[in-house]
Amino acid sequence: MSEIRDIGLWESGKRKIDWVRRNMCLLRSVEEQFREERPFDGLKVALSIHLEAKTAYLCKVLAAGGAEMFITGSNPLSTQDDVAAALVHDGLNVYAWHGATAEEYHRHISAVVSAGPNIIIDDGGDLVNMIHNEYPELIPNVIGGCEETTTGIIRLIAMNKAGQLKFPMVLVNNARCKYLFDNRYGTGQSVWDGINRTTNLIVAGKNVVVAGYGWCGKGVAMRAKGMGASVIITEIDPIKAMEAVMDGFKVMKMEEAAKIGDLFITVTGCRDVITEKSFMNMKDGAILCNAGHFDCEVDVAGLKKLAVESKPARANIDGYKLPNGNNLFVIGEGRLVNLAAGDGHPAEIMDMSFAIQALSAAYLVKNKDSLDDMIIAVPEEIDSDVANRKLKFWGLEIDSLTREQEKYLNSWQID
Repeated sequence: MSEIRDIGLWESGKRKIDWVRRNMCLLRSVEEQFREERPFDGLKVALSIHLEAKTAYLCKVLAAGGAEMFITGSNPLSTQDDVAAALVHDGLNVYAWHGATAEEYHRHISAVVSAGPNIIIDDGGDLVNMIHNEYPELIPNVIGGCEETTTGIIRLIAMNKAGQLKFPMVLVNNARCKYLFDNRYGTGQSVWDGINRTTNLIVAGKNVVVAGYGWCGKGVAMRAKGMGASVIITEIDPIKAMEAVMDGFKVMKMEEAAKIGDLFITVTGCRDVITEKSFMNMKDGAILCNAGHFDCEVDVAGLKKLAVESKPARANIDGYKLPNGNNLFVIGEGRLVNLAAGDGHPAEIMDMSFAIQALSAAYLVKNKDSLDDMIIAVPEEIDSDVANRKLKFWGLEIDSLTREQEKYLNSWQID
């Protein structure tokens, strides 16, 4: 039995899913492939990803391959209730709604895990974490899973290092067709979509502080620069800091950036990136948001304790008055801004990421008897297949190596 807000919203959700399907050519081709091959016949798939239209279409693609789907969201504010209703209307099992409390969010994840999945599709590690900690008896059912976020991969690597990861996980985030496009171009655009639609303020001329210069941070900074902002990068990695300098950005510690920033965006995958020390250094009117997976990068709980007054300032923006009289503003409760305040990455970008997710899940099933490692890279053939399909749909052709060129590249002798 599904648990959603209102099944009556399904028609609106269906329109959203139809729109993204039209613009996700890779997933359409995978859907056709899966309908023919039926790789998931007789299998249960548990999925926890931000539940909006693009994710819904991925669910339908997996279902087309024979999977019995059990679906929840990966953020209390990113589920779209009409999309959830559309999936239930089509016979899929969904446990999610927008604005879930902590207890409801846990209950929904539990409902998905307790179904006894054979394949797990995770976004941030909530499903993997719960099945290991609360449902260990179900672990023998699991063939393996896929994880598509930097944050989730950090957790998986830590689990594996501690000897606690009990089934294989494919690191989808580390595929080139994922991080080079989803993390950079997808995050770069969707973060600013969320900020701009929520604040209705100009970016040009502002000091924008981006915490973290990984692929996501690079995308956010690039878009900020393109909109006329003066961009400041904060980092803990000296090599990434050098990259930022050579890309034309200022680099400094957060405590210094806090004094001059107008808009702060955290993209680190870590916690306590902006805390009380920085809050008290910020100027009146500074805006803070988070583009990392979990809502712990901006210490919103600490800000609430520090504030002498707090109140809504605008839809999805909360204002906090500090003891020094300055006001700070937080978008989307410090949760993932591109989904808590927007529609997530563009459909064409998630087309690549979700195609890798779907094909990696099929790879796990096909190779289930020969998977020895708990941490698995996306096979090169899947990455290349996705890239070649995308180029084909774009109507583009590229060169290929001749036999002589292959010999030259694989030889240490010079003829």
